[in-house]
Amino acid sequence: MGYLWVKALHLFFVASWFAGLFYLPRIFVNLAMETEPAAHARLLLMARKLYRFMGMLALPALVLGLWLWLGYGVGKGPGNGWLHAKLALVVLLIGYHHACGALLKKFERGANTRGHTWFRWFNEVPALVLLAIVILVIVKPF
Repeated sequence: MGYLWVKALHLFFVASWFAGLFYLPRIFVNLAMETEPAAHARLLLMARKLYRFMGMLALPALVLGLWLWLGYGVGKGPGNGWLHAKLALVVLLIGYHHACGALLKKFERGANTRGHTWFRWFNEVPALVLLAIVILVIVKPF
């Protein structure tokens, strides 16, 4: 029964973290296009708050995922190469999360050099990673 609770909470925090990973780059799209100072300041405030909140969601998602792996043995043993691929994608997501923080700092300093089109493409990364993770976890191709 404990396993199911840990799994359910892991999925909840992952979904919540992804909501931020989807929305923060969308705010960056708007920041890259915004010319009005008041609107720009409001978007920056939203981005700062969302980034902090995303970190609070990512931490339990990662801890609960480690608990499933190390505590309950999910993905251990032969024929579980899918988990190694999933963990590599999770590391990529952590890097993406930190890259969002670096981009936010550039916006705060007024040093952003990228246009809204770049941020629109950047915004697609977590969706593709999520698709790959869902396929790995459900299909377990290797």
